[in-house]
Amino acid sequence: MHILWLKTDLLHPIDKGGKIRTYHMLRELKKAHHLTYLALDDGTAAPDADVRATEYCHELLRVPHATAEKLSLRFYGELAANLMSRLPYAARKYRSAEFARRVREQVDAGRIDLLVCDGPFAGINVDGGLACPAVLFQRNVEALIWQRHYEVQRNPVARLYFREQWKRMLAYERAMARRYDAVVAVSEEDRRMMVRDYGISHASSIPTGVDTDYYHPSGTIEPEPFHLVFTGSMDWLPNDDAIRYFVQDMLPLIRRAIPEVKLTVVGRKPFPGLLDVSRRDPGIVVTGRVDDVRPYIERATAYIIPLRVGGGTRLKVFEAMAMERPVISTTIGVEGLPVVDGEDVLVADHPQAFALAVLKILKEEAFARRLGKQAAEKVRRDFGWDRVAELFTGICEETVARAARVRRAA
Repeated sequence: MHILWLKTDLLHPIDKGGKIRTYHMLRELKKAHHLTYLALDDGTAAPDADVRATEYCHELLRVPHATAEKLSLRFYGELAANLMSRLPYAARKYRSAEFARRVREQVDAGRIDLLVCDGPFAGINVDGGLACPAVLFQRNVEALIWQRHYEVQRNPVARLYFREQWKRMLAYERAMARRYDAVVAVSEEDRRMMVRDYGISHASSIPTGVDTDYYHPSGTIEPEPFHLVFTGSMDWLPNDDAIRYFVQDMLPLIRRAIPEVKLTVVGRKPFPGLLDVSRRDPGIVVTGRVDDVRPYIERATAYIIPLRVGGGTRLKVFEAMAMERPVISTTIGVEGLPVVDGEDVLVADHPQAFALAVLKILKEEAFARRLGKQAAEKVRRDFGWDRVAELFTGICEETVARAARVRRAA
């Protein structure tokens, strides 16, 4: 097959979950299929992004497109202007006439067997009535994320804003899902939700994967006592909310029992408010972007995922498990993943329960080591990217075959 893959950004640097998932999927797909990767380019890609694109595609097509930096004056201006739109801001900011033209040009040339839209936002530039079958790869149920933002807000103005964005995203995502020949979710829970809420029947799910060769303890770094770590893109609102929630509601409870507990937050572009927290508290380190998260995970006693907002599945869970770190998470943090509380991870939602789970790991070394080992064995056995990509490829091939049968019948 010749696949046209659409995304809102270039992959390098591979520094957030969506890029990691796409990169590994494409690397596997490229072994058997021809891949053209069409992406918006906001100027933040790595200098060698063109060269490294050969790792995952045969052709890279870039469309320049500037988006506003979060918290900038332009960002707030666009938010204000978006009040007059029916579209959610998270989708509207990616509209590009040039991107839409390039999509149509590729499809109309007659050489594309399948179009894959990586997430619903690139789809804002895809017209209906394409001359080839199309798949929507839905990494999150975006409306669910905005609903959860709305539910946890205390500020009435912010609560009103998030409610409006949730409603817009629900309508946008429903319309987007219905336009495609197939929708692929990253968990069975997400698939069922889209079938129920969006009225679609052409939905499948694939599991989350992990690079088990890359995420493996080096054996050269000893865990530091009472050291917690969190990794993730810190300019993603659910991650920022998770750490603020942990620092405010959970960390004080843990420090009552173990005052010397340290937290390291690893991830790109932390918001200024989180940097202020780290400056006030010497026990909280915020690193910003790093080239390799593995040493930070290996150095920690435990890996925390205190998410209360989110959707899809978190790659960070399997990465930490593969690194043999015991994981303490909220239910949302491991949502959609086939993990068992008490066997693979510890799951707790209330701040008091979460703090007690962290203390159990910090105090019971043998239990923590056993939990980490069991988790690593599970992901190495069942969740390599080659298996995940094989399932995705099967869905794509069936979509193309089904479209051909429909054309013949017509």
